[in-house]
Amino acid sequence: MADLEPVLADLIDESADLDAIVAGLADADWAMDTPAPGWTIAHQIAHLAWTDDAALLAITDPAGFADEVQRAVAAFERYVEDGAAVGATAAPSELLRRWRTGRTALADALLTAPTGTRFGWFGPPMSAPSMATARLMETWAHGQDVADALGVTRLPTARLRNVAHLGVRTRDFAFAVQELTQPVQEFWIELTGPDGSSWTWGPNDATQRVTGPALDFCLRVTQRRHLDDLALKAEGRDAEKWLEIAQAFAGPSGSGRPPSGAR
Repeated sequence: MADLEPVLADLIDESADLDAIVAGLADADWAMDTPAPGWTIAHQIAHLAWTDDAALLAITDPAGFADEVQRAVAAFERYVEDGAAVGATAAPSELLRRWRTGRTALADALLTAPTGTRFGWFGPPMSAPSMATARLMETWAHGQDVADALGVTRLPTARLRNVAHLGVRTRDFAFAVQELTQPVQEFWIELTGPDGSSWTWGPNDATQRVTGPALDFCLRVTQRRHLDDLALKAEGRDAEKWLEIAQAFAGPSGSGRPPSGAR
């Protein structure tokens, strides 16, 4: 299990970087379409604020969150879409204030939660470090949608290791979502970090292997880029299939992004 404080510090920094991108936007720019169909920049930030609120509820009011899960089950795929749509109707200044307030409250709640506590979620229950890692992944991924909409190129940072780790840990989940048999063998994953260092997971003698830039791997497991547009290499049938279906986020598999030549 990861230590909470370093992961939480990375989450705070990742949020601040995205905040710096959207804080200076004109109100009209918040209505700009992002690569996610039907989602504007306002939808992206509203989704982050809404999910932070849900995570805070899971920590502070488990019974209330259990009721929320039942509402999610009843609404199925519309649950997330509706949450973003409602939040996106707020004035940009109010939406930004809500996101800032909510993420600060969530960070405080994670820090003060008893060590070892596991919180309910829309997927399996999560520890505080896991919750922080998941929020970092979502912040980075939805931040990528915002950056793509604005034509902004973000410099990759060492914070990506958290996203990559979650991508590795959710391998079997990705197969389960697709109703496919989960691989029995462990994989070797070797990624090149932004500073040129090597990040590895699994036994180095595994026959199923994935290698490439850490940024590309993170873009893939968050489904922000099509596999054809990335410099990732898979060896072994199971590894190849994983890169096709990988997802580090809870819920049903999305449609992902089309290859750049098809846009």
